[in-house]
Order: sequence, then structure tokens, then C-alpha cells
Amino acid sequence: MDWIVALVIFIISYIFIISEKMNRALIACVGGVFMLFAGVLDLNSAFLQHIDWHTIVLLLSMMILVSITSQSGFFEFLAVYMAKLINGRPIPLLIMISTLTAVGSAFLNNVTTVLLIVPIVLTLTNMLKISAIPYLLSAILASNIGGTATLIGDPPNLMIGQAVEHLTFNDFLVHLGPIVIVIYIVIMVGVCFLYRNQLEVSIDNQKKLMSIRPKEYLQHRSLLFKSVTVLVLTTVGFIVQPLLNVELTSVAMAGALLLMLLTHDDKRTEEVFQSVEWVTLFFFVGLFMLVGGLKEVGIIDEIAKSIIYYTEGDLPKTAMLILWASGILSGFVDNIPFVAAMIPVILEFQDYGMTNLDPLWWALALGACLGGNATLIGASSNVIVAGLAMKAKQPFTYMDFLKIGAPTAIVSFVLSSIYLYFRYLIFFQ
Repeated sequence: MDWIVALVIFIISYIFIISEKMNRALIACVGGVFMLFAGVLDLNSAFLQHIDWHTIVLLLSMMILVSITSQSGFFEFLAVYMAKLINGRPIPLLIMISTLTAVGSAFLNNVTTVLLIVPIVLTLTNMLKISAIPYLLSAILASNIGGTATLIGDPPNLMIGQAVEHLTFNDFLVHLGPIVIVIYIVIMVGVCFLYRNQLEVSIDNQKKLMSIRPKEYLQHRSLLFKSVTVLVLTTVGFIVQPLLNVELTSVAMAGALLLMLLTHDDKRTEEVFQSVEWVTLFFFVGLFMLVGGLKEVGIIDEIAKSIIYYTEGDLPKTAMLILWASGILSGFVDNIPFVAAMIPVILEFQDYGMTNLDPLWWALALGACLGGNATLIGASSNVIVAGLAMKAKQPFTYMDFLKIGAPTAIVSFVLSSIYLYFRYLIFFQ
């Protein structure tokens, strides 16, 4: 009976989130509270097991870092400098922003990257007097695609890397990097074709942009030096985190606190906290509780086990089903709990005599990461960009994103299927 209640609460909450009639953070939190009152979750399990405080604190820390750094004029300087390199042309600008996002998402993580990129996008589009929405949507797609390439780019990859000892950073890059590059090129060609007639910049606005001296935005030199230094140190900390043997969240939190201490005279603590996207953070809290309810009653575990049951241990069939099932489900529920449920199931295949599980890990990574592009709540970075866009009065709806996100996900799955088959699975026929 509990599973019916949990599923009903989740579906009703999801319908309201899609409809966007009310604030999505409010709906998600109300749905989470209903899970508590229905007895599906208890407060301890919700707060200690299902709400991923690592993600929440990582987001909070990066929001603080980006907020303080933005006050120095650094993002405006970077935005104008890059835009002048391509003479303010909208399509090359789209490609440049997307490429920066994809590369950053691979070697930092997609959440951190979009928090750094979005202020640049908003500044540039405001200067050129064009809509920021195509650039924001492209940044989301690029962040999820780029994050698929490495062990640290997306949380599912990090979870798989931690569970499978022999898979290293280089393994993820070598095995997932080639198909990620192919998918990125195909999707960017499609996006540029889609927006080819919608992005136009007037000659006057181009001339205004070209006449601006980027250094004019760097007014607060002291704040600039402190914030950029701490931001770079934090970024380096992310890259060398495996060597430090410290959690990514700890690195981000240390960077945020250090910057707040160093800039206390320039930015009061109260002002910094006022700039945090609290609506986005509370949306994640509610979403973790909703998905936690499904996991608590065993729905996610049953889905994972059913995938294995119906393939009867056939490796190619299992890999393809894991790819598509994890991809589709990751578009509608957070991919973290699904991957957490799938990891022990895949490990059990060793008991059935299946010695080479690597194709299944790559299938799970590709499906879970690329599936984040399917819907607006499919990945953390999607929700963050949507929240920042709303704050900047450049909002886009669930359906706006679905029109471009769903086709992107399907194309990505098809290309991934071809790649998996000819690189790994053809030998098992």
C-alpha cells in the first residue's frame, strides 16, 4: 500500500511542477512533506539518507563563490573579451559558450561550470540586446554532454568510479570521451541549425560592443584579486581532489568560507547570503525527498532488478536496456538514486559468471548522464540554470526545454547505442 501512496504523491507533485502554475520549490517541498505525513518517509531517513546534503552544500558554496566574484566585474570582463574575439556574432557566440561549458563540465563538474558560465551568458546577451534563452538552453545541453566524459564531470560517474576500483579517471576519459565528442558535435550542429534565423544582432549593438574596453569593468581590483585567486584555487582543488583525499564538497566549502573571510570588508556576510539562490536549493531538498519516497518503498530497486530479469543475463541485451532505461528514467527522476540502486545489481552479475562488466558500467554512465538532458529536472545543472534565468527575468518553461532536450537525449542514446555495440558488444554475439 505504501508504494501506491508514494507513487501517487510523486506523480501529482510532478504534474504540478510541469504545469508551472506554482513555484516548483514550493511544490517539491510540499510533496516531500506529504511523504512524511503519509508515513512513507520518517524525518530521520529523509534528512540523513535521502537528502543529498553534499550536493546542497556544494551548490551553496559555489553560489557564494560566484556571487562574490561577480561583484568584481570579472565575468563582465571575460564576457566582453570573448565576444569581441568573434565580433559579437550570435551563432559563433553560441558555439563558444557551449564549448566552454562542455570542457568545463568535463574537468570540473557540470554544476560548478554552469554557475560560472550563466553570469557570462546573461551579461553578453544583455549587451547585444538578444534573448539569453537559446544560449542558456545550449549551455544546459553542453554541460550534461561534457560532464559525461570524465569521472568527476557528473555525480553518476563519480559513484561508479567509487564502486568499481579498477576504473580510473583515464579509463572514463578514454572509453567515454570519444562518443561524447561525437554527440557534442552532432547536437551543436542541430542547435545552430535550429536557431539560425532567431539570433540576430543589430549592427549598432555590435559596434557598441566592439567599442567597449573590457578593462573598464574591473573597478574593484582588490576584490578581483581575492575572488579570482580563491576561485582558481578552488578549481585546482577540484582537479587534484583525488590526490587530496578530500570530498569535493569540502573543497568548495573551504573556498567559499575563505573568500567570505578575505572579502568581509567589501561584502558583508548578510549581503552574500541574500544573493544565494535559496529557491533552487529548496527545490532540491523537496526533490530528494520525493525521490527518496520512491526509493524507500522499493520502486526504484524493483525497476533496476526488472531490467536485469528481462535480459536473462545476455550482455549486449543487458547493456542496451541499461542504457535506454537509465537514460529515460534519469530524465524524470534524479539519476543519483537510480545509479545507487543499479550499482549493486550490476555487481551481482559476477555471481552469474559474467566476468567483463565494463560495458555495463559505460552503458549506465552514458544513460544516466545523457538522460539528464531529457527534461528540465533531469539533472542538477538544468534546475540551477532555470533558477538563475528566472532571477534574471529570462525564464523558460518546462515545455520550452522539453522541445529541445528530449530530441537531444534520444539522438544521444542512439549514437551511444551504436558506439557501445561496435566497440564492446559485437564480440559477444
